[in-house]
Parts: sequence; C-alpha cells; structure tokens
Amino acid sequence: MAYLSIVCSHTVNGVAALHSDLIRETLFGEFHALYPGKFQNKTNGVTPRRWIYCANPLLTELLNDTLGGVDEWITSLDSLKQLIPYATETEFQDKFMAIKRANKVKLAAWIKERTGFTVPVDSMYDIQVKRIHEYKRQFMNILSVIHRYLSILDTPAHERASKFVPRVVCIGGKAAPGYATAKAIIKLITAVSEKVNNDESVGDLLKVIFLPNYNVSAAQVIIPATELSQHISTAGTEASGTSNMKFVMNGGLIIGTMDGANVEIAEEIGQENMFIFGERVDGVNRIRG
Repeated sequence: MAYLSIVCSHTVNGVAALHSDLIRETLFGEFHALYPGKFQNKTNGVTPRRWIYCANPLLTELLNDTLGGVDEWITSLDSLKQLIPYATETEFQDKFMAIKRANKVKLAAWIKERTGFTVPVDSMYDIQVKRIHEYKRQFMNILSVIHRYLSILDTPAHERASKFVPRVVCIGGKAAPGYATAKAIIKLITAVSEKVNNDESVGDLLKVIFLPNYNVSAAQVIIPATELSQHISTAGTEASGTSNMKFVMNGGLIIGTMDGANVEIAEEIGQENMFIFGERVDGVNRIRG
C-alpha cells in the first residue's frame, strides 16, 4: 500500500496526445480505471534555437527581416503566425525558395563528400531520417522507390520528363547492433542506391542515397534542405516523433500517417498542408483483428 500511495501521488505522461490515449486505453487500461487522473500528456518538443536559428541561418534572417528585425519567435514560436499574410506573396515565396535551394546545394555537397554520389540540386528532396525499425517502415519507403524506378523504365524515354518529377530520395538512420532485419533493410537501400544511381538511362529523374552515420550534426544539414519529409509509421506505433517537428519548422512538407505527433502537427498547421494516407489507429486495430 505504501508503494501504491507513492506511485499514485505522481502522474504518468505520454509523449504525444495519441500516445497518452493508447496508454489509457490499452497498456494501462485497468490502472487508468483505478486512477483516472494519473495518465496525462506532455508532448515532446524541439527548440527553434537549434533547429531554425542554428541549423538554418538563411531562414532565420528571412524571418527576422519579415517580422521587423526581431527574434521573439525564437522563444515564442506562436509569433510566427504573423507570417500568414506573407504566405501568398510572390516576393516572400521567391526568397523562401531561394533559401531552400541554397540549403539543397549544401546538402548535395555533403552527400558527395560522404557517399561519392552526385545528386542534382533542382530535384525534389524526399527524405526519411530516423532510427531504422520495421514499424517506422523504411522498408515500405524503399519498395516505393523500386516501384518508381521500374515505372520510369516502363515509360518511353521521350515521355518520362512529363510524367515524373525529378526526385532525390534519401534515407538515413542507425540500426541496433543485434537488429538483423534493420541491417538487412539498410543493405537493401544501399543495393537499390547502387543500381539506380548507376543507371544512365534514368539520369537525374531518380537518385537514391543512404545517408551514412546519421546524427544531430548531420540533421542540421539535412533538415533545412528537405522538401518532402517521410513520417510513415503504422498508426498507433510511434509514441511521438520529433524530427517531424524539425522538418515542419524548416518548411518541409510531411507525407505520413496519422500517428504520434503528426496528429498534433495537423491541428497546428492544418491537415490540408500535409499529405496524410493510411489507416488511423482504429482501422489498424480492425485489420489486425
């Protein structure tokens, strides 16, 4: 009883709203029935001091200039709502896209130095960087890349430019030492990379890169350059995620499932500004059943 009184005097926090709901409904359902106020929510967060101000100085300069030379947004990100009137202005859009391209030039040089592959700058940069794990579905991502590659080959050469947006697909992350399946997924990604990148018939329509030794320092180069950001875990498996927040802060569009912090990001930026697909948690549970 003494132990229970100590335990029950504290709260247990999920790291995203969806995660907290799942804890209450599944993992600790009976405990929640006894102590309904115990399980609360504190969603993970990331700091704009590192992920905009430090990682993306060109964007920082644009934000400061647009908002009147102040950096209030660094400690109060809600103040960036003042940018909404500028979203449809051609001048602001042009400046933002020039910054994105400059960051892509930087990432292309980083890729060349570490992998030996040359990637075009004027392509869509489609990136998934996170721990290699089956539920995060890097395997599904690389299967979609294989499908895109075969579709390009099946299309007459003179029609390809009109049917395919040039794309640089980058996947990065580390596998746990004993996680054989995750290591096999990395091996598959690198094999596809070698095949696609050395196929002259495809040219710059598709490049595939495994980003080596992914870490925070690498992320500060990768994230500002990203245009399409993959967060595609099976709904109900990702506790929160923080890289999705970092990509959104740098103007990367999310393609993903309604899982983890994607749910709350959709509430903040509007689901119409994301590419959401797949089953929700209830649908996944129905399929499993």
